[in-house]
Amino acid sequence: MDERRRSRRIPVKLELSISSLFKQDYELIPAINEEIEVRNISKAGIGFSCNHELPLNYYFDAKIQLTPDKYFYAVLKIIRVEKHEEGYFVGCEFVGLADILSMKIDLYGEELE
Repeated sequence: MDERRRSRRIPVKLELSISSLFKQDYELIPAINEEIEVRNISKAGIGFSCNHELPLNYYFDAKIQLTPDKYFYAVLKIIRVEKHEEGYFVGCEFVGLADILSMKIDLYGEELE
């Protein structure tokens, strides 16, 4: 099977909370309050597990905390949702992530090796 991913995935255990979702045409879904467990991260995006199905092509704001002193804020777009026995696995891509922040992800991956 050919690898189609643009960036290497780094396994992580992070917890985030999505408070609301939005679209570019000012469509807002407030009060989501979904707890998520991030499973992997790459320069392109994150993959996480959650209990509820989230809509495709919506965005949310996130604080990505790699270590206690290394974190950044980002906007993520939901691009894939897969149903699993224990809930849903969601794939998101970073929107407009600065090169310096994507370098933080690479450095974090190197520290783990």
